[in-house]
Amino acid sequence: ALPMCYRGAAGTYLAKMASLGVMPFATCAHQYAHLLKTGAQNVGYRQLHQSSRCAAKEYYEVVVLGGGAAGITMSSRMKRKVGAGNVAVIEPSEMHYYQPIWTLVGAGAKRLATSGRPTASVMPSGVKWIKSKVQGFDPDHNCIRIDDDKEISYKYLIIALGIKLQYDKVKGLPEGFAYPKIGSNYSLQTVEKTWKALQDFKKGNAIFTFPNTPVKCAGAPQKIMYLSEEYLRKTGKRSDANIIFNTSLGVIFGVKKYADALLKIIKERDIQVNYKHSLVEVRADKQEAVFENLDKPGETQVYQYEMLHVTPPMGPPDVLVNSPVSDAGGWVDVDKETLQHKKYPNVFGIGDCTNLPTSKTAAAVAAQSAVLDKTISLVMKNKSPTKKYDGYTSCPLVTGYSKVILAEFNYDAEPLETFPIDQSKERRTMYHMKADMMPILYWQALLKGYWGGPAPIRKLMHLGFSK
Repeated sequence: ALPMCYRGAAGTYLAKMASLGVMPFATCAHQYAHLLKTGAQNVGYRQLHQSSRCAAKEYYEVVVLGGGAAGITMSSRMKRKVGAGNVAVIEPSEMHYYQPIWTLVGAGAKRLATSGRPTASVMPSGVKWIKSKVQGFDPDHNCIRIDDDKEISYKYLIIALGIKLQYDKVKGLPEGFAYPKIGSNYSLQTVEKTWKALQDFKKGNAIFTFPNTPVKCAGAPQKIMYLSEEYLRKTGKRSDANIIFNTSLGVIFGVKKYADALLKIIKERDIQVNYKHSLVEVRADKQEAVFENLDKPGETQVYQYEMLHVTPPMGPPDVLVNSPVSDAGGWVDVDKETLQHKKYPNVFGIGDCTNLPTSKTAAAVAAQSAVLDKTISLVMKNKSPTKKYDGYTSCPLVTGYSKVILAEFNYDAEPLETFPIDQSKERRTMYHMKADMMPILYWQALLKGYWGGPAPIRKLMHLGFSK
C-alpha cells in the first residue's frame, strides 16, 4: 500500500513530513526509492487522497467509525488484513444489539435480554476500541475529530455510523411513550412496550405506521402487524379489533413478487391499508394518532387507537449532515458498486449511513462487507476495484408466529433468491431460519468477518445459473 509519505514531490514533501515527525526520513526515503524503482505507472488508477495528514497524535492505518453490525464486521476483516494494532474502532456504546430479533421481542416470541451483548465481547481482540463519538470530518487531511476535540488520523477510513431514529419528528414523541397502548420495535426503550400494548388490547383500532423517510428494515413495520393480528386471533380478541396499516408509501412492498403475496395475506386477514398516510402527531393522553395525507399536503385525519406501533422517521446521524463526506441528504456518498467514496478514494462507506439505493438491512451489510473487503484490498495495492455490489438485500417478512416469506432482491427490485423454491410463499422453515439460525449466523460469522452473504450458496443451489 502507498505510504502517506509517498504523496507529492519526493524531496520537499518527504522533508516536510520528516520535520513534522510523521515517520523517520530514512525509512520514508527508502520506501520512496523503491516506488520509483518499480515505476510510477504502478501507483494505479487513482492516487490516495493528495493531502498532508493532520497533526493528530494518534494514527491508525484503518479507522472504522461505528461499532454496529457494519462496523464490527469490517473491523474484523481489516484486522486480518493489516493487523489488529493498525485498526481503531470509534464507538461510544457499551452494549451491542442484534436488532432484527426485536420484531419477535415486540410480539412476545423472544426475550429482549437475548438480543444484546457487551461491545467488548464482539470487538475483535487487539484492535483499538476508542469509546467516543465522532464529532467531525477533515478528509482533506485524513483526519476525524472525536470528543474533547481530540483528532485521529488515518490512511483508510470506513464509515459505518448507522441511521438515526427521529421520534422527535412526530409531535408528541418520544414523551408519548410514557403512556400505555403505544410501543415501537425500533428502540431498546420501547420494544417491550409493544408487547405490553398487545397484551392489554381490549377493543378498537390497532394501528401500525410507516414513516415518510428512509428506514432500516423496511419490512419490520408490517411484520409486527401480522404477528399482532395472529395474537389477537389466538386470544379471541380479533373480532373486536380493526387492524390498520397506515403507510407513507404508495405500495405495500417494493418488489412486486412479494407485494402480491402480502396483499393476498392482507385480504385474507381483513387488514385495512391506507397508502400515503404519514404519522405527524401522537396525542398519547387521548389515544389519538394524527396522519397527514401525502397526496393532499396539509390535510390530516385523526385516528383513535387501542394500540399504536410507531415506526419512527429516520435520517443520517447528525455528524454526517452537511459533512464533506456526505451527499446533499446527509448520507455517505459512495459508489454503489464498489462502496468507495466518490471524492475521497481512501474513504469508504457501508450499511445504513450510506446513500446506496437498496434496503437498509443486516443482510445488505453482509453482502456489502464482502465487496468492500475486496475493494479495500485492491485500493491498498493501488489497483482499481473490480468486485461489484449488486444491491443484494434480504427481508424475512414474518407473517405469523411460525411463518415467513423470505424476500431477497437486488438494486433493480428483482428477486435474487437463495433457494430453488418459491420464496414468496409462507414457510415454517423460513421462520425458524429467521428466529433461530440467523442470530447464530450474526454473532458467530458476520461480526467475525466470515459471512459475506449467501451468493456462493445461491450459485450452488441454482447449479451456477443464478446471478
